[in-house]
Amino acid sequence: MKKIVSIAIFLSVLVQFSFAQVQGDKRFGFQLSPTFNWMSADDNKINPSGTLIGLKLGMLSEWYFSDNYAVTSGLGFSFNTGGTLLFEEAGRFWTQSDVPENAYNNTDVGNAFAPQTKLKYSLQYVEIPIGLKMKVGEIAEKEFSYFLEPFLALGIRTQARGTIEGGGDDAESINIREDVNLINLSWGIGAGAEYGLNDQTSLIAGLGVQIGFADATDDDGGKIIETVTPLTESDEDSKGTINAIILKIGIMF
Repeated sequence: MKKIVSIAIFLSVLVQFSFAQVQGDKRFGFQLSPTFNWMSADDNKINPSGTLIGLKLGMLSEWYFSDNYAVTSGLGFSFNTGGTLLFEEAGRFWTQSDVPENAYNNTDVGNAFAPQTKLKYSLQYVEIPIGLKMKVGEIAEKEFSYFLEPFLALGIRTQARGTIEGGGDDAESINIREDVNLINLSWGIGAGAEYGLNDQTSLIAGLGVQIGFADATDDDGGKIIETVTPLTESDEDSKGTINAIILKIGIMF
């Protein structure tokens, strides 16, 4: 954990130093942003089946290279991200984690999950976003301004817990770090308004969406088992991605 955070801080400082060479005004701030998270997979037999309420907490920074355009970055934690996936077929999943024996119930094919098992991912990342903030309008003598902000985000996994439902006995708070990839990549776009409290300080509120495009799940050793006669096994190599709706709340100085 300390090593991962140290790497994230180093990368963030490197990004901040690079952007600090941009001429123009520089601003810093903090965000406390609730999120609504879900997961999806590129296999039509693995479906989204639940959301998680999470939180983004961390530092924000802006480097203005013109009056209405800024490069944005930051460093923060994304808590309780992830979601629940429903596996319609039986199978062996989370094979690299210490899954309790009583969580399996498909004894016909050995230690395997039954069809319709739900696996919930509760994940935590250190996150480094890089974006472009574009102010598109001002009202009320510049007390209010609107913005649009597309961005990319690098996530470094620091914690991963899992819950199993619908197999054998339900199991909670399983350490599934080895079944979640270390790096997650996503893109997104946000829009909102900024209210100036004074010449230096302003409040930010907005709404955004963040879409994962890298595989967040490590399916090494996973199997899909079709329980028709004869039984057949195939590799579980789906791409699981994390998505979120973000209610952005922050303050800039």
